[in-house]
Amino acid sequence: MACSFVLSIGQSLAQETTDPTPTASATSEEVIRRSGVPREAVAAVVNDSVVTTYDVRQRMRLMLLSSGGKLPEDALAQLQQQALKDLVDERLKLQETTEFEVAVSDQEIQQELLTIAAQSNMRPEDLQLVLEAQGVSINSLKQQLTTSLAWPQLVQGRFRDRIRINDDEVEDTLQRMREDASLEQFLISEICIPVDDPSQAQQYYQGALQLLEQMRRGVPFSVIAQQFSACTTAAVGGDMGWVRSGELEPELDAAIRELPIGAVTNPIPSGGAFMMLAVRDKRDAVIAGQPTFKLAYLSAAEAVGENTARFAFERVTTADVCSGRALRIDLGKDIGYTLLENMTLDAIDPRFAEFIEDLDHHETSPVIKVDGAYHAAYVCDKDEGLGLPSRTAIENRIYQRQLTRIGLQYLRDIERRSTVDIRLKGPLSLNG
Repeated sequence: MACSFVLSIGQSLAQETTDPTPTASATSEEVIRRSGVPREAVAAVVNDSVVTTYDVRQRMRLMLLSSGGKLPEDALAQLQQQALKDLVDERLKLQETTEFEVAVSDQEIQQELLTIAAQSNMRPEDLQLVLEAQGVSINSLKQQLTTSLAWPQLVQGRFRDRIRINDDEVEDTLQRMREDASLEQFLISEICIPVDDPSQAQQYYQGALQLLEQMRRGVPFSVIAQQFSACTTAAVGGDMGWVRSGELEPELDAAIRELPIGAVTNPIPSGGAFMMLAVRDKRDAVIAGQPTFKLAYLSAAEAVGENTARFAFERVTTADVCSGRALRIDLGKDIGYTLLENMTLDAIDPRFAEFIEDLDHHETSPVIKVDGAYHAAYVCDKDEGLGLPSRTAIENRIYQRQLTRIGLQYLRDIERRSTVDIRLKGPLSLNG
């Protein structure tokens, strides 16, 4: 995780009080009594942990700081609601990661602090001074970082086996990108508002419209993304980088094509969330260049025999030759293979190039007999010269998207089986 400074301080989890751990059956009143926190200072009770009004005020100040103090006065109520929700979610995550003994080392925390400071052209000690000037303990930031690092580890460790990257989905994405290669490319930022309860979709939609209204009144898109987006890109202000036509879901792809530079879409339902996309720039499609291949080159001496060589070459599809690791299955005695990266056709022996030129991903050339040996090539990946991302890059994006969705559902499941008692009803003064 390499989150920006404003996001990190905006999501710092203040825990100036230490909450004892009562029994699992303890009521909210027992938790409050054992915590020693005055009842009027309790904003929420999350299982065995108290969130105080001090925590909420601090979070609100930090969120306001991240927007440059530009949030309109009438947005403070929404800011308070979001601050409290974030704090509750973080406590639930922390409790779950603690239960499963997911450990984050001091070294990992220090590395995150170094990254945050460097992104703001500061030293770690300068970062601490900035936090202290805002009334935030560096230990609070460390606690927030611990949760932010541990939670993805827990989600991936428990649920990664559920994720299936469908080859058809990858191929469909690539096909859309091929077909749209003559169209523009877009520099995109995103905001994701997950719809936890479909029966309340209209309320989520209205909330997203309120965020859009704040942007129209001058609040930067990146600030809103940092504060409210559930996408993993929230850490970088929603920045998705350059996106090619056909790369996004069809409903999102259609929306950004119609937008001028600097515009933001209305909330769009997609994948269990409302999405808002900002088009920061556009550029012409890349001009097709020379295709490049990632090849597994296979060879066998003539003495092996053509049938034996052919049989061995056919087994390449299940040998995991493209990973660069040890082969999953043995191709056979005297069968050699080499992994060749970024091979252009003019760099391949012409006697082989003609058999490779028209091959697609995961296809194998015919057996070629040259110079007293048998040869074949298996296409691990192919860049068609259109500047398209590799299949691996697309698979990673799909994996991360699915993992994020699973993590959101996991958190909601935790919330349903937890005791969350919201005590804060009225507005807080930031000067309290």
